[in-house]
Amino acid sequence: MKVDILAFGAHPDDVELGCGGTIAKSVSDGKLVGIIDLTQGEMGTNGSPEIRNKEATKAASILGVKFRENLEFKDVYFKNDEAHQNKIIELLRLYKPEIVLCNAIEDRHIDHRRGSDLVSHSCFLSGLSKIETSDSSGQKQLPWRPKVVYHYIQWKEIEPDVVVDVSAFLDKKISAVKAFSSQFYTSDSSKEFTPITSQNFIESVRYRAFNLGRLIGVDAGEGFTTERYPSVNSITDLI
Repeated sequence: MKVDILAFGAHPDDVELGCGGTIAKSVSDGKLVGIIDLTQGEMGTNGSPEIRNKEATKAASILGVKFRENLEFKDVYFKNDEAHQNKIIELLRLYKPEIVLCNAIEDRHIDHRRGSDLVSHSCFLSGLSKIETSDSSGQKQLPWRPKVVYHYIQWKEIEPDVVVDVSAFLDKKISAVKAFSSQFYTSDSSKEFTPITSQNFIESVRYRAFNLGRLIGVDAGEGFTTERYPSVNSITDLI
């Protein structure tokens, strides 16, 4: 199956927080979108792999993506090495995305930067014909390199290169985020306190969207950094 967009997150909920609005908007526009979680988030203070898997399934349904997979890499200990890269390359060659979305280039959680580098490096390596991979049936895969890689913004305030208008999809993004009830604020929560369990954190997701929207003259936005200069056919495309 070929998809238009493949979104990667180091943990279940990274994608929802970073680019949930963009995904929902893309699905609404008829684009095929898939989500790949690198780990099960098993080292998180709250929840469990089983709980987070159910939450991830619910969130994926809210966003309307075509599929969601979990590579079950070891949370906080996965590496940007050949073995992990080859797993990503196999998926890139299987789904042939034009666009890849992945973790922030720098962030509070060490997995975010590592996941960002792992996916970005794998996108380049996936285009090299001398790296050989096979699909689940043993068939040799052809090289494939996405046209662009965009990094969403997470905990740290990183200046974006591109802002997407997600005004009509902010509520859906928040609903997908809240599907991860083991991780974020709920009124009857008895979970252990962490920097993301407060009501302020959920509100900050909206605040950021409102602020990014303000910068481009709309109600809400999501920001991304790029690895190359954006290309347009005409200067008027930037209006």
